[in-house]
Amino acid sequence: MSALPVVGNFDPNVATFAAGAATQATNITGTGSINPPSLALRSAILIEPSTGQVLLSMNPDEPLPPASMTKMMTEYIVAEQVKQGKLKWTDKVTVNENASKSIGSRIFLAQGDQHTVEELYIAMAVGSANDATVALAERVSGTEQDFVKLMNETAQKMGMKNTYFINSTGLDRKDMPTGFQPDTDRETVMTARDAATLAGYIIKDHPDYTRFTTIQSYKFRPTDKAPIINYNWMLEENKNITNFRKFAYPGLDGMKTGHTNNAGNCFTGTAERNGMRLISVVMGADSDAHRFTETAKVLNYGFDNFEVKQVVAPKTVVKGVENVPVTKGTETEVPIVTKDAVSFIVPKGASNPKVTFTTNITPASSLVAPLKQGAKVGTITYTYKTDGVDKGQTKTGSGYYDGVRGRLVPNAFPGNR
Repeated sequence: MSALPVVGNFDPNVATFAAGAATQATNITGTGSINPPSLALRSAILIEPSTGQVLLSMNPDEPLPPASMTKMMTEYIVAEQVKQGKLKWTDKVTVNENASKSIGSRIFLAQGDQHTVEELYIAMAVGSANDATVALAERVSGTEQDFVKLMNETAQKMGMKNTYFINSTGLDRKDMPTGFQPDTDRETVMTARDAATLAGYIIKDHPDYTRFTTIQSYKFRPTDKAPIINYNWMLEENKNITNFRKFAYPGLDGMKTGHTNNAGNCFTGTAERNGMRLISVVMGADSDAHRFTETAKVLNYGFDNFEVKQVVAPKTVVKGVENVPVTKGTETEVPIVTKDAVSFIVPKGASNPKVTFTTNITPASSLVAPLKQGAKVGTITYTYKTDGVDKGQTKTGSGYYDGVRGRLVPNAFPGNR
């Protein structure tokens, strides 16, 4: 699992959500002096994943029922299993009783049916099929509840501190098949921030996710009278579909819808324009259409007002700390550079940028020659401040020994040890 930037702080308080509670909210936080749109939702967030910057938020840490956005975690884990060689997309999955008794969105799998991992994955990602989701969960872990343990463990590793899963689908406990419900009386909850974090991991660790999420329709069986239609009406390619044309959003290629009576209508979306990708989450909209129109408002706020700006290029010499001291070398200090690029998200047309930095260099006593090229020798924290932004953004990176600019060899004289 690759690390992502930390997206803010977490609120440990657990809240209860009543259906139909979405109201025109005033507690929406934007970035800097740019006013955010008005939203009629329970919760929302907009982030730029490469920097982790939150551009807009509304009750982002309130745990709410996520409905089928839960399936993003199932999608992630199954994709990880394939990536690690524990599963193949062509592997056959035998449907068990639990999957066959799933209700809600489904493809009507019967116990004993066999389908490939990929076929079931598409049914889950495109058609939000509960039975296909459970079948995949049981294929990975033997039982759905053992898979749920893996889901919760993975959520904690990702930093999803206000998320708790009771199943692989997002169904309410009462809607799970009798005999397959968990012992706990708890329900699945997730925050908008956690949903954005999960989507960020999918994008980072499985960049080919779009080969599933952009499928507009899919015929699961040759004998099916009608194909599965993607619940995501905002796909850019839907601009050519009469019923969805008004919802199609330029650059949008994912990710997952959700709906139950308790959750209302939810959607985790992601779109890329001009090299900048954004992740949006809306929870508690009052209709299918409304979750998409609210998502468009959230994404427009980001794309209309912000851009990603690289402040420091990879392998940049840090002014004032071009070298660090070492011991047991023919030289007493060695050259260092930054490892990766440092980027911040800033208002479009922002003026008077100010970049400051602080360093934390490893003591010379701990830097003993010979050092390998690329050896970490400390950290560098950059702060970027521009007009129109209330607070500076801060990012910490690493300083590395630059074996290209300098060469370090052990000192042959014992007296210099």
